[in-house]
Order: sequence, then C-alpha cells, then structure tokens
Amino acid sequence: MVARRKAPRRRARKSFNISAIEAGTAISLAQSTGAAAAVQTALNGDLSGALSSLESSVMNNKNRIIGTLAAAFVGKALTKGFSSGTLAKLGPIRIKAMTPERDILQV
Repeated sequence: MVARRKAPRRRARKSFNISAIEAGTAISLAQSTGAAAAVQTALNGDLSGALSSLESSVMNNKNRIIGTLAAAFVGKALTKGFSSGTLAKLGPIRIKAMTPERDILQV
C-alpha cells in the first residue's frame, strides 16, 4: 500500500502592499482634522463636543486639507495610480478623484 499524501496547506503571505501616497494623505488628513482628539472626546461620552471640535478643526485647516489633497492628486497622476481613482482611504472613508475620462464613464 502507498502512503497517502497530505493536502497542501496554504501559507499566509508574509508581505503586503500599501500605497505610500494614500497612506500619507490619510495620516495628514487625520492630523489636519484633529480626528484623534475628536474620537477621544466621543469615547468619553461627549459626542456633540467631538463633532463641534472636528468641525472647527476642519474649518480652521481647510487650506491645508486642500493642499494635501492637491498634492495627492499630483502624486497619483505622476505615478499613474488612478486606476481606482482613490486619493485617500481612512477606514470606511474614501476620497476619490474625478478625472475627466472617469466622468464620461459615469454619465
């Protein structure tokens, strides 16, 4: 009798890819919006305070946020990374770039 071969086991990948432009954009946006402080305030139970601090932080740093998104747009355009159209991902939030050829496809 011949010994049976064991079924091959799948091994988890030891590496993964992350977009430096998207990750940098997300970190910069989180810092510009004061998201960490707002989340901490919300976890302490003051949801309206968290939202108002987030709102005021976004309004005070809107030029910086626009600059970050513009830099991400240029960086993605230079690397031709618009296959997905995503400029930044932060959890469930995605900021997408609407390029002219993408607009035509969505009409």
